[in-house]
Amino acid sequence: MERLILMGDEAIAQAAIDAGIMGAWAYPGTPSTEIFEYIEGHKPADRQIFTQWSANEKTAYEEALGMSYAGGRCIVSMKHVGLNVAADAFMNSAITGANGGLVCIVADDPSMHSSQNEQDTRFFAQFAHVPCLEPSTQQEAYDMVYRALSFSEEIELPVLVRIVTRLAHSRAPVVPQPRIDQPRQPLITDKNRFILLPANARRHWAALIGRWSEVEQSVWDLGLDKLELRGSKLGVIAAGVSWNYLQENLAGVEHEISTMKVGAYPLNKPMLAQLFAHCDQVLVAEDGYPFIEQALRGVLDTPPKPVVGRITGQLPRTGELSPTTLRPALGLPAQPTATPPIANLSGRPPALCKGCPHITSYLALNKVMAEHGDGGRVLSDIGCYTLGALPPYTAIDTCVDMGASVSMAIGAAATGVFPAVAVIGDSTFAHSGMTGLLDAVRANINMVLVILDNDITAMTGRQESALVGSPLIKLLEGIGVDPEHIRVVNPIPKHQEAIEQVFREEIAYTGLSVVIPTRPCIQIRRK
Repeated sequence: MERLILMGDEAIAQAAIDAGIMGAWAYPGTPSTEIFEYIEGHKPADRQIFTQWSANEKTAYEEALGMSYAGGRCIVSMKHVGLNVAADAFMNSAITGANGGLVCIVADDPSMHSSQNEQDTRFFAQFAHVPCLEPSTQQEAYDMVYRALSFSEEIELPVLVRIVTRLAHSRAPVVPQPRIDQPRQPLITDKNRFILLPANARRHWAALIGRWSEVEQSVWDLGLDKLELRGSKLGVIAAGVSWNYLQENLAGVEHEISTMKVGAYPLNKPMLAQLFAHCDQVLVAEDGYPFIEQALRGVLDTPPKPVVGRITGQLPRTGELSPTTLRPALGLPAQPTATPPIANLSGRPPALCKGCPHITSYLALNKVMAEHGDGGRVLSDIGCYTLGALPPYTAIDTCVDMGASVSMAIGAAATGVFPAVAVIGDSTFAHSGMTGLLDAVRANINMVLVILDNDITAMTGRQESALVGSPLIKLLEGIGVDPEHIRVVNPIPKHQEAIEQVFREEIAYTGLSVVIPTRPCIQIRRK
């Protein structure tokens, strides 16, 4: 087979295509976005693969679960905080099990390059009792996903594949495997299996726990973990991309370090036992939380041999691991580094694009909010408009998670904050703002919701938005917003004074109102 030069995201997507998926779902989010984009752009002409950006990660997972239920192979992809949104469906799918192969790809973001936190997806896999695979290279990412789809059918469970930013967005040669037909499992006839009434759920949960030791053995039999025993003084357990960092440091160096590569979870207990029996001390190198280290140290911190890593300070507790930060923990001297001469350049913080429609909206909102002194607050959300937090706008006061702007504004307004203004994008509103608005309508809370409608999911690469234009207005009316207080404005500079007046009028109204500045993203115009 020919070699392909692929990013980790692209390798995963190509593997899914080659392994015979019938569908793929996702919600865009760095660093996972390119998985779905690659599938959408590389569907073979000789087969049908259903692809669609979903309204959010929960609907994406449920849509994939529906295809699995009907017997088709599929994948669903998201970033780590997206799994929070999909958690309800994900957790319960471990109890229903899978029919057609169901693989969930989650891209974690250590160091928070494009995220609000560093959460580690491996805890979700352990929480749900779902196998988790963790590749260290693009080739492994391909091979693991290719195998995971059939493995899911064999064990009748979803399989989670965890990657991190460095693997998702770096490129390497990948040798694909033969493309197979799209297999279809028979439709499930046992209706009790997917109806999680308490009586059924208790029975399924007991069955899952009862066969968990068999699932563990099946995961270990995949052969994704590797053990090499050398000297007995130090053993190193490395998972995912950390394995690459370990190999980089040990290449060409005379050493007596024993190593264990972790490629799958649950952790390989027989292999761990061999390592601990052989070594005096064990160092754990993992990108993300100290998941393995914490498991080995236990609640009482009494492992059979000393275990060191992020918890004990040999490795940094936060941020990405790297070859440089790993080296001292291996007892290796620091490598000399050459500092290339660089020009004295000023920093380039992110900023709203010139011509962005949000600029006019923020300038107008800032002016009106200033008229009310320091008592008002603007509660914002996740999107490119979050850059309104930075100078020269400094227009927003909060940004917590997808959809929180609407819900937090309700709480702030109920506490007496005035004006209480929520700012959210059209895509984020469709993702998770609508439910908060239902609460606001029921209470007729005294707040203004500003939906910045730029026709696109701009921040993650201009993906199609689920809700724009006329359907948005109809939805707001259907939810129960008073049509007289749904105001649409055109955010261009010459209309700024008119927009300011709209903000003044709706802030003065005692009750719920929605203002929609609507103009396409400038990047769409340029394209």
